[in-house]
Amino acid sequence: MSRTARNSTEAELEALEKVCDRLAGFGADVSLEWVDGYITALLSGPRVILPSEWLPAMFGDAFERAFADPVEVEQAMAALIGRWNVVASQLDPASLVDDPEGLRLAPLMLSYDAAARAEVVEGGHMTAEEAEELLHTGALWAEGFSEAIDAFAEDWPDPDLETEEGRWYDDCLSRVLALVLRPADLAEHAKIYYPGETLERDQLVDDACYAAQDLRLYWLDHGPKPATRRVGAKPGRNDPCPCGSGKKFKKCHGAAAA
Repeated sequence: MSRTARNSTEAELEALEKVCDRLAGFGADVSLEWVDGYITALLSGPRVILPSEWLPAMFGDAFERAFADPVEVEQAMAALIGRWNVVASQLDPASLVDDPEGLRLAPLMLSYDAAARAEVVEGGHMTAEEAEELLHTGALWAEGFSEAIDAFAEDWPDPDLETEEGRWYDDCLSRVLALVLRPADLAEHAKIYYPGETLERDQLVDDACYAAQDLRLYWLDHGPKPATRRVGAKPGRNDPCPCGSGKKFKKCHGAAAA
């Protein structure tokens, strides 16, 4: 039975945004949207990655500098893990298998339209040309996703395009990373993946979310397998102990095991 996907509450999002703002003040080039994309990639990947591994990869030393007090560290981690748990709920594999056509992932993305770009330009942060080139819904989220893949590149090998599964894996990656393509490159992408269609940004975003869900399922079948533990035959009680003592097994290591 599929589980209902969680969504972050307003209080949870506010707490996470404060963490991102604090980190940005200590030199980390992060945002709420970027962090959400990064977390989504980690949870879409082939293995469980613990916070002790992804925290420095995501923020460098900015986290330790920004949150030195133990209470602040606990609060910041609670905000990050809270979002982690929400995304993990949305990417619950059993639910994805039960409803492969359903869109469960609900990413945190800013919506950019002409008015939003104009506001950025008026604030002096970008030229009009830069805003038109770079500010598109989902771009920051996909950048976070991409940087997580780069940070854990050994977990994300290049797809084998000679196989159907490899081509499907490559297709999923392409649909996520399409969100960061600039207009000219996006036009080429549309010719391949959306021939004869009028491509809307909302469709690109939805396809990227479906691709992240598909990657979650792909890695269930193609992720690293735990090493097989091989246990040798146990000597009989009256056999010589394999330690070389010359005693019977029952009088040596067999006695200890008993």
